[in-house]
Amino acid sequence: MFYRENGQFKTTYKADQQIFPITQDRIAILLLLAVAFVAVPAMASDYFYRAILIPLVIMSMAALGVNILVGYCGQISLGSGAFMAVGAYGAFNFFVRFPGMPLVPALILGGLCATFFGILFGLPSLRVKGLYLAVATLAAQFFSDWMFLRIKWFTNNSDSGSVSVSNLQVFGMPLDSAMAKYLFCLTLLVVVALLAKNLVRGAIGREWMAIRDMDVAAAVIGIRPMYAKLSAFAVSSFIVGMAGALWAFVHLGSWEPAAFSVEVSFRLLFMVIIGGMGSIMGAFFGAAFIVVLPIFLNQFLPALAGLFGFEISTAAVSHAEFIIFGGLIVWFLIVEPHGLAKLWSIGKQKLRLWPFPH
Repeated sequence: MFYRENGQFKTTYKADQQIFPITQDRIAILLLLAVAFVAVPAMASDYFYRAILIPLVIMSMAALGVNILVGYCGQISLGSGAFMAVGAYGAFNFFVRFPGMPLVPALILGGLCATFFGILFGLPSLRVKGLYLAVATLAAQFFSDWMFLRIKWFTNNSDSGSVSVSNLQVFGMPLDSAMAKYLFCLTLLVVVALLAKNLVRGAIGREWMAIRDMDVAAAVIGIRPMYAKLSAFAVSSFIVGMAGALWAFVHLGSWEPAAFSVEVSFRLLFMVIIGGMGSIMGAFFGAAFIVVLPIFLNQFLPALAGLFGFEISTAAVSHAEFIIFGGLIVWFLIVEPHGLAKLWSIGKQKLRLWPFPH
């Protein structure tokens, strides 16, 4: 009743090809943006910013980049943590070695560094795929760990590989408060998500999906596999590299190569699988699931144990988090392998017909 398309006629190709062709969707997105930019800053606390909102926004951007490569192009990658590290250290070097370098250009240049790194380790995708490609991209993770620990130039001659940044500014405005950092990251996320959505709807996005579905048939109809695969690696690495630079500059402030370990790569892959492969919305759902659930369990489990009159140790809570987290991942893969985005899509389809069941 509230989500029907009755009376919404499309009279031009432009209207028919909108990102959100249904009026209710456009209203919902505008309301969501208003809540994110206006309501949340008015109510959120400093802890809520630093523990949930900023990590959620940055990881959503990283999951978006991984989803372009894994979900839309079908190229399995376990080197996302390495791309984040290259973006972080690339932006750091531009920021430190060029006095007066603005923050936004430094982030973009860090993303470009990750782009070249991603293309380099995307070359094996021209010959191998599946598990073999996953192992080839995993090599990027080990190579980046070695590079940032052993080559001191990348870390400004730091022995431990640990670096830090301070006095961040955007257009002359300091990023010293948690709210300012959140709004800055959220603005970049909205811009990147809009560009990615338009990209996957265009010709290059259709090429990626054709390669994902059947690369041999795609080559037969004239799609160049080399161009499609390497462009997917380039775009994905750029977005993931920018997310890594944001994670280092805005969220951490001081970091070392261990901050972008192989565990980060697996977490990003889990975000894509749980959220829904081949879906821009799925990146947000997956990031919310991975970021928010451990924090929720850390607060909920001790409270639940207190209701039954016994205490639970911190170590037990940590083990229970892993058990519940792993069980939910397996449950999602069995019940809905297409992720949370598919459940969202099914719900929207049912609302179009509600209250009629047919």
